[in-house]
Amino acid sequence: MCQECGCGVGGRSEGTDGTEETYGTHETYRSPHSHSPQLLRVQQSLLEHNQRLAERNRGFFKAKKLLVLNVVSAPGSGKTALIEKTGALLRGRLRVGAIVGDLETDNDARRLREAGLPVIQITTGTLCHLEADMVGRAMDTMDLDALDVLFIENVGNLVCPAAYDLGEHLRVVLLSVTEGEDKPLKYPPLFHSAHLVLITKTDLAQATGFNRAAALSNLQRVSHHASILEVSSRTGDGMEDWGRFLEDQVGAVRR
Repeated sequence: MCQECGCGVGGRSEGTDGTEETYGTHETYRSPHSHSPQLLRVQQSLLEHNQRLAERNRGFFKAKKLLVLNVVSAPGSGKTALIEKTGALLRGRLRVGAIVGDLETDNDARRLREAGLPVIQITTGTLCHLEADMVGRAMDTMDLDALDVLFIENVGNLVCPAAYDLGEHLRVVLLSVTEGEDKPLKYPPLFHSAHLVLITKTDLAQATGFNRAAALSNLQRVSHHASILEVSSRTGDGMEDWGRFLEDQVGAVRR
């Protein structure tokens, strides 16, 4: 897992005013009595610190009655397209915004901004996931009172984000038909953590030889507690079901 791999020398976020902040995540340690580096195991304290900040975020979101979804997947599974099309689908029904995480570039944030969504970019540098403090700082620059739904588009990765709670209400994991049916079996921690699995790019299922039955069986083994929806952002198939799911979740958050 990421907390053991030594990744993440820090990251930075860019808000609507173009300002940046840098975040340090992991530390190195050299004993004063040794000539060689030694490993200081601080994984547990790092995760405990993140969890405290995640609970703070969760309380803030709850007070705002804002539905927050942590959207996680491998690179290229269609996270940005899903959020873009969801914003268009729900226009006039729900107000949608996004926090976007990537190692470099603001390509996805610019795409969503051009689609009319309020968006904040977090650039993580070498860090392969978002953390609760990054989200907390990013949301300080957003007008959350103007939103009903906040998407957190996590860094494209099927390993590291599984260990980090961001304070979201729901974790949404995407599985595109182009990835293969065995991804849930290969990356069980992330898929097991899902509240909802979205099978995406269903318009490409026939062309890629996607075995739907096998995929659903594998998800049942790993994500048996999660809801499953099948969608195509390009054709719109399944998107109304997705939209109704979000409306129901917003209603639950407001009660």
